[in-house]
Amino acid sequence: MPAASQTALAQKANAAAVLQTGEYPLWFQLTEDGPVLIESIEDAVFSAALAPWPLAIHVRFFQQKEDELVMVINRDGFLLLSPNAGHAPGIAMFRFSGGDFWKQYTAGGFVFYNGRPAALLYLDDRFLDSNAPLPRPRVWTFSMDSNNPVPLDITAFASFPAEDGWDVDTLRLGSDGMFYYRAAKRSGSQPAVRMFRTRSLTQAGAEISLDVFYGSAPRVTEISHPSLPQLPEGFVYTGVAHVGDSLFASWEEQENFYIGAAGFLVMKPNLF
Repeated sequence: MPAASQTALAQKANAAAVLQTGEYPLWFQLTEDGPVLIESIEDAVFSAALAPWPLAIHVRFFQQKEDELVMVINRDGFLLLSPNAGHAPGIAMFRFSGGDFWKQYTAGGFVFYNGRPAALLYLDDRFLDSNAPLPRPRVWTFSMDSNNPVPLDITAFASFPAEDGWDVDTLRLGSDGMFYYRAAKRSGSQPAVRMFRTRSLTQAGAEISLDVFYGSAPRVTEISHPSLPQLPEGFVYTGVAHVGDSLFASWEEQENFYIGAAGFLVMKPNLF
């Protein structure tokens, strides 16, 4: 977002906090009530029960856009970190909570659609028998006019309505600049799983093979940065980015496909 609009942004939405990074990292743990500031990562140890990752609260996706950072928090909503100008310099943190609706579903993708952040929700039934219906709406965004996410229609998904049993469970931008998504119908007399890619989500995708779909997935690499403080055993960093002149890193307590405590830190680079 251009610097000239940052003051207007802070006036229209209610920031959860304005972060001022200094001598020490700011550690945040994610909870059902949003991010909570903790004194150190040691305070997060054993503070959350391990849960299968589709059901756990954690930073599921994030993307840097200019000097801002947009996060999708699984089972919760969006977080926005934005440099804050004016009388309270620092990093403004905005939370857009999806409430009880988002708590039922898993975040399956995050892209920018026509310049707007778009998070995909789907119903994960691998670890939990849920009585929840398929998500309608399935795609969400946010604006600075509200502290809650708002629905967003994506044209490419129009052929797979939830009322007909279709769940779109994956959405990503491939390294080739094309969007990839997967639609699944797991109930009824004709179950099906179909994969697609498209240059633009404003039009339907072309069906592709399983190999092409999985070949588009980003490669998993170990997250490291010379400025990041050491984590306790069983904890890992899952992503690193910059917000203004500060460093951001998401972290999780992990055991196989389980996640316990999860959150992020914001700090000045080269503290350590």
